[in-house]
Amino acid sequence: MNALLITAAGATTLTDIPEPSAAAGQVKIRVHRVGLCGSDLSTYRGQNAMAPFPRIPGHEIGGEIIALGEGVTRCALGDRVVVLPYTECCSCAACRNGRANACEHNQTLGVQRDGALCAFIVVPEEKVIVCNTLGYEHLALVEPLAVGMHVARRAGIDVGERVVVFGCGVIGLGAIAAAAGMGGRVIAVDIDDRKKDIALACGADAFFNSRERDLSELAALDEGRGPAVVIEAAGVAETYRAAVDIVAFTGRVAYVGYAKKDVSYDTALFVKKELNILGARNATMRDFEAVLSLLEQGRYPLDRLITGRYPLQDAGKALEAWSSDPGGVIKSVIDIS
Repeated sequence: MNALLITAAGATTLTDIPEPSAAAGQVKIRVHRVGLCGSDLSTYRGQNAMAPFPRIPGHEIGGEIIALGEGVTRCALGDRVVVLPYTECCSCAACRNGRANACEHNQTLGVQRDGALCAFIVVPEEKVIVCNTLGYEHLALVEPLAVGMHVARRAGIDVGERVVVFGCGVIGLGAIAAAAGMGGRVIAVDIDDRKKDIALACGADAFFNSRERDLSELAALDEGRGPAVVIEAAGVAETYRAAVDIVAFTGRVAYVGYAKKDVSYDTALFVKKELNILGARNATMRDFEAVLSLLEQGRYPLDRLITGRYPLQDAGKALEAWSSDPGGVIKSVIDIS
């Protein structure tokens, strides 16, 4: 079967790989749609240290169950599913603390192991959630929105709190929607005005172009106290630092973006402000289920999130186009079927 392989920075090819079979406890999935993630773009650019070449990318999956391994009982043939693309070792500190999403030895599809830009994959039955009420394209958006949900939950947003979200990719937009749903007053920050309308549609009260305005303006929010919560979903060293600079005293900073270079801080601010500084990694089953429920209620502007659709044979072109104009792409979806 065909698969999209990233062979080196900026280089992709279609390759033929064996079709997998479902073993005991596994399900075989016909992949219908795959969303391209920022981690896939980083891999394509040669900036993802967790994804060695060659690598088949893809972990945002909408698919159909076409075969059941022995002992599978949680799903049926023909079910439409979304896939939790992470693994857990069950013995590290994170797993033992009930937070397997942050497993020390996690292997995410398309990152540490080959992913879903191919016709068929097999996964353990416990890694799928059945949702026959949504289409494959919408199911392929669940994972990044769930990551956004997870970081908002980690931040512990209260009703009425001022929240600043750096980065309006799909994870950032998911965080905006989740924060707004929790009652936060959200300001979306990005360097591209093309993200403004979609950020507002996801629930932001305002949009702030940080290329045109000084980030110090955000520290003046709420009569000079600054925002109670800052979520960093851009993965940029400057906004990693700015999050600590602008957040209110005793505020919370939650990081979900991966910075591409080392970040230097004035660490005195950690102590002086008595900050809660949080990391957020991947998402939990609860996050996925919450996003699916909101999707079924029509709470996300789904059709506006997708800015490009490509067949599998053009997936390399999709990555190339995104790399050349990052601000012009919110989500590209690959049609495998």
